[in-house]
Amino acid sequence: MAVRIPPRICTSRSLLASTAMAASVVTQRIASSSSGGSARRTPSPYTTLRDRASCEREIKRSKFIAIASPIHNEGSAQSFLSEVRDPRATHNCWAYKLGDQFRCNDDGEPSGTAGKPIYSAIVSSGIDMVMVVVIRYFGGIKLGTGGLVRAYGGVALDCLKSAETCLVKPKAPVGIEVPYNLLGTVYHQLQFFHAEDIKQDYDTGKDDITVVTFRLDYDKIESLENAINSSCGRKFDFYKHDGVASGAAGVSRRWRAAGHALLSKARNMRRCQIDATALETNCLIGMEF
Repeated sequence: MAVRIPPRICTSRSLLASTAMAASVVTQRIASSSSGGSARRTPSPYTTLRDRASCEREIKRSKFIAIASPIHNEGSAQSFLSEVRDPRATHNCWAYKLGDQFRCNDDGEPSGTAGKPIYSAIVSSGIDMVMVVVIRYFGGIKLGTGGLVRAYGGVALDCLKSAETCLVKPKAPVGIEVPYNLLGTVYHQLQFFHAEDIKQDYDTGKDDITVVTFRLDYDKIESLENAINSSCGRKFDFYKHDGVASGAAGVSRRWRAAGHALLSKARNMRRCQIDATALETNCLIGMEF
């Protein structure tokens, strides 16, 4: 008996149709990005520690040692804690602040008497991207709830007040496609605006075009764009940290990459057109049982 098996393998035509649909979605997202979309909040400058700092206090025979350090993410916070915590100490309490994100830990002290006071000290100091670890060696006299709050918060704040700080202006990764004959002009402007980590990539797939990437203070980007466009006598597309290029013709790098991937997939599908058609025909003929 011949049984007609529904084809499970799509034809090249349907595969290309699905590819076209996906490409359409990419195109729509490119258009959405190019038209502006929702504006991202520009990171603000913040104050942090220039280097580590420490402070030691003795309160009713208990020794409190506060150690503060600049951090840039949770991983660096955990590394710092692992490095400075003393397993011989009675308690290793800590808190850190990373922008709007924070964590604190009482490490065995009564709830809310150690980690939270340390965090409150960080907030009061106005310092961000920082972690404070307070190590306590018990001296035999209990401090009580209020005494612990004052001890942990006080030594943490003293440590931060004595630390050397610095103002950090967040920098954005920026990229620009530059013709070879305008490289000198562009580099002159990059140096004038104190751009950092300047690099070039000649593998652009375009003749006489290189991609220059760099990092720059957020508040300088617009001025740099205007300076480069003016000095070069043309308008460039600048690829920002959020992946969206300035200018109506700008498109995201990631969406361009997705488009190239889809086009490559479509070409591969065309090469397989004959094989896909033959497989579909075999399915429609059916099988003998």
